[in-house]
Amino acid sequence: MLDQIQKQLLYEVADLHKMPEGAYNIRANGGLAARNTTANIDIVSKENGSGIDIKIKDGTKNESVHIPVVLSQSGLKETVYNDFYIGEDCDVVIVAGCGIDNCGVQDSEHDGIHRFYVGKNSRVRYVEKHYGSGDGSGKRILNPVTEVYQQEGSYVDMEMVQIKGVDSTIRTTKAELAAGATMIVHERLMTHGTQSATSVYEVALNGEDSSTDVISRSVAKDESEQIFEASIIGNTVCHGHAECDAIIMDKAHVVAVPKLDANCVDAALIHEAAIGKIAGDQLIKLMSLGLTEAEAEEQIVSGFLR
Repeated sequence: MLDQIQKQLLYEVADLHKMPEGAYNIRANGGLAARNTTANIDIVSKENGSGIDIKIKDGTKNESVHIPVVLSQSGLKETVYNDFYIGEDCDVVIVAGCGIDNCGVQDSEHDGIHRFYVGKNSRVRYVEKHYGSGDGSGKRILNPVTEVYQQEGSYVDMEMVQIKGVDSTIRTTKAELAAGATMIVHERLMTHGTQSATSVYEVALNGEDSSTDVISRSVAKDESEQIFEASIIGNTVCHGHAECDAIIMDKAHVVAVPKLDANCVDAALIHEAAIGKIAGDQLIKLMSLGLTEAEAEEQIVSGFLR
């Protein structure tokens, strides 16, 4: 059974007030808390106990699988390997994410390595949220690694969210796309205090008419640091776009590193990056409506990350 803190973490990372419908695997403090499979989605523990295999049958549509992780034990560190085998002609939603509540003095860390094997003409929506809480001096550390291998005509839409409470994170995402495959990434990130966050995306467009759109929106406050690296490799006729749009505040530090690698004359690759402070006229307009400067900043940041 989950305690109240773990239930709150589950709500923050997976929007769950109760056990979800469909397939799910909930991990709490390094162990299995709950699991359910369906006729089309099977979840199997790896033999060495290091994670799970999620197997989705061909033709599965309008189904979901939730695999959130919650940690409320200070000092707990784990690495988990989860492999997703998505059949052909599927249309599914996968909700992951990790929440860490650390009220102790030791660092807590979860490193999730997710590998997706997406079958021909399948559509996958993947949501991964990170959240940290607790008043302890121990850090909340998350280092997710995501690998995506898309077959012909597949479509993957990824939403990566980290808004609060994570002290240190290095997010690494790599993808390889076959002909006609599409990968869309929307990242939303906020850091404050002395937090640090690094996001690394590398997408190889290997098949004809494959495409990707990697978009990051972030806010860096106080003395926090953010690094965004986007690499798109065009190996044939393809379309690739990467965009970093960041608001910098206080004494924060933000770095955007673009890399476009065209190995074909018909590879169309674009990178855009913008880093700047909140515009003064925006603050003045909201303050003229009765908001304080702090309230106006909060409204602008909230709207920017929505």
